Amino acid sequence: MTNFLKNYGRQICVASAVLSITSGLALAGDATMSADQIVNALKPKASTRGITIGPQAGQRVDPAAQAKEAALLNRVRNRKTRSLSLGERQQIAEVAATKPNIDLEIQFDYNSAEISQASMPAVQELGKALSDPSLKDATFVVAGHTDGVGSDGFNQDLSERRADTIKRYLVAKYGLAGKDLVAVGYGKTKLKDTANPADPVNRRVQVVNMEAGTAAK
Repeated sequence: MTNFLKNYGRQICVASAVLSITSGLALAGDATMSADQIVNALKPKASTRGITIGPQAGQRVDPAAQAKEAALLNRVRNRKTRSLSLGERQQIAEVAATKPNIDLEIQFDYNSAEISQASMPAVQELGKALSDPSLKDATFVVAGHTDGVGSDGFNQDLSERRADTIKRYLVAKYGLAGKDLVAVGYGKTKLKDTANPADPVNRRVQVVNMEAGTAAK
């Protein structure tokens, strides 16, 4: 009887471990957003009259503001990430805040701009999403963000290199036009969780559809 209880206990422990591992894998898989989810997040929201609206329902696009945004995009197209000034980065961030955007948990090797193998599926889903016909002719900002650990200069440089890596991958693997991808780095200046600067949630890539002010397709 004693041996039976011991064996039964071992079986329960093994079964519990397998369940725990399986649950962990399921959660890890759920962390990667699908191409469809990314497309839906980046699609401009249209009013009933078929025009694109601003961040709040019923808000019409200001032609003067739209022209200013277009001028900004034309200035930063085909620019190297490192060439963007602090002022230009801030202007991009201000415009991006009003546009459809999504944060993706794309991880890189430690202190490196190399995409981690675990995050390759997320980058591939992003490539599929940005290739979707419903997002054709849009210009996207690919913004790199780091956590709050380390110096300002180190993190700024790292975020720029990581944004560049994502841009190069999308151009090389999915044939996206380089002029339609604006890579920008923000270092640790725009933490997602300001109360926990070291939290991994701060290490992210934000993708923004900057053409949300054009006519919805």
